[in-house]
Amino acid sequence: MNTVTIGVSDLDKVRQRMSAAFRGEPQGSVLSFASIGLLWRTMTPRRWEILRAMTGREPMSVRGIARAVERVLKTTHSDVHALLDAGILEKTDNGRIVFPYDAVHVDFTITRAA
Repeated sequence: MNTVTIGVSDLDKVRQRMSAAFRGEPQGSVLSFASIGLLWRTMTPRRWEILRAMTGREPMSVRGIARAVERVLKTTHSDVHALLDAGILEKTDNGRIVFPYDAVHVDFTITRAA
């Protein structure tokens, strides 16, 4: 199963993963946000709904995505482009939209404020 982990990582953690990858250690697919706030601003409930509808599916048109999530085209278009801009969704050569994963794992830890 092709799983992506979406989470929050500081720059040190990203550098550690990058160094391990350069040493040949598999890292899996990871989409990292710099803060929990940025994660929540980017991944709104409507956008999670889009990811859920696209997980494990073939590339789709924006209109097809709107039908899958039962929303109007205009708001779906805006959300799809926000996810494209964030690097979460990808656009194929023929202009379709793809989320190339079969599963999503969300991972972050909240600790006491300093």
